[in-house]
Amino acid sequence: MATYRELLARVKEEIEEISTVEARERISTQDAPLFVDVREPDEWEEGHIPGAIHVTRGRLESRIEGLVPDKSRELVVYCSVGARSAFATKALGEMGYTDAVNLAGGFSDWKRSGYEITIPRTLTPEQRARYSRHLLIPEVGEDGQQRLLDARVLLVGAGGLGSPASLYLAAAGVGTLGIVDADVVDESNLQRQIVHSTERLGEPKVLSAKRTLEALNPDVRIEAFQERLTSENVDRILAEGWDVIVDGADNFPTRYLVNDASVWHGIPVVHGSIFRFEGQVTVFAPGVGPCYRCLFPQPPPPELAPSCAEGGVLGVLPGIIGSIQANETLKLILDRGESLAGRLLLFDALGTTLDEVNVRRDPDCPVCGDSPTITEYVDYVEFCNAPLQLG
Repeated sequence: MATYRELLARVKEEIEEISTVEARERISTQDAPLFVDVREPDEWEEGHIPGAIHVTRGRLESRIEGLVPDKSRELVVYCSVGARSAFATKALGEMGYTDAVNLAGGFSDWKRSGYEITIPRTLTPEQRARYSRHLLIPEVGEDGQQRLLDARVLLVGAGGLGSPASLYLAAAGVGTLGIVDADVVDESNLQRQIVHSTERLGEPKVLSAKRTLEALNPDVRIEAFQERLTSENVDRILAEGWDVIVDGADNFPTRYLVNDASVWHGIPVVHGSIFRFEGQVTVFAPGVGPCYRCLFPQPPPPELAPSCAEGGVLGVLPGIIGSIQANETLKLILDRGESLAGRLLLFDALGTTLDEVNVRRDPDCPVCGDSPTITEYVDYVEFCNAPLQLG
């Protein structure tokens, strides 16, 4: 029976290795390789090669395809001294990765040579326990969870859509949630606005939501804006540096205001709307896809756009749409998956059906088009109450 040293020697004959000097030189090339660190978590936390991804040797085969789907990508695999990574490199070759090489001497030689290393921020033991299911997902992991904790998300509205979206974003560990809402909790809200409760009737919604969310996750900081979003305060609020806006507004003036402000501030908007049994979700990402005005150049006449207070809404519907909004928000923060930018998702609660409509950026859009004609805030209430212009 072969010894460990004999097995290691055989494996090294079957794989390609590069020195730390050569690996360092390749970092600065146009097609730089991806470094794969297969050490244990405690070793990773002591420092790693900048830009490396982390997957322990024991989980390599089960997780690497989620992290690196392109099997032709050049990979430099390393451990502490180059032994574990040699076996990992061989395993990658057997999985179909065609350009995986082992770093001879490993991280120890890299560090000994005085090359740059990154010492990662680490989660506390309590955070590791709270977000353990996130840490198991290759597309999130510890780096992704740190991104969530660093993220700032602004929710426009603490009502039907803002309630489920805020709860799931807070539970996921989004570090700062801003909430803009001027209303107070009313008994008619409680059929669907699950962030509030009966004991809080008459309390400002932003303060009620703040109490619930901070009780759910102490990692999350809530910035409450107990005011209606207007053209006078939108720049002040957006200037606080938000990564994503979750639009849960229930009226057209606010939707158009959020759209225009987001385009000018370069902030993506996760839009949702609901009515009776129907809901829709999309993402408006400035510079990537269409904006709200590309989809709806003119608001419908008031008689064709009743509010939920006038037409009603199935209580569970905002939970479904708001949860999808939360999902899109997390994807944007993590930069994972395919967002709904350019796609309008339509949900019918009665038929339990999902349909999708492709939406393109309008080059003649007055706000995000090639030659915009609207460059400052307008009177949105007057705009939305104006007679529909027909060509």
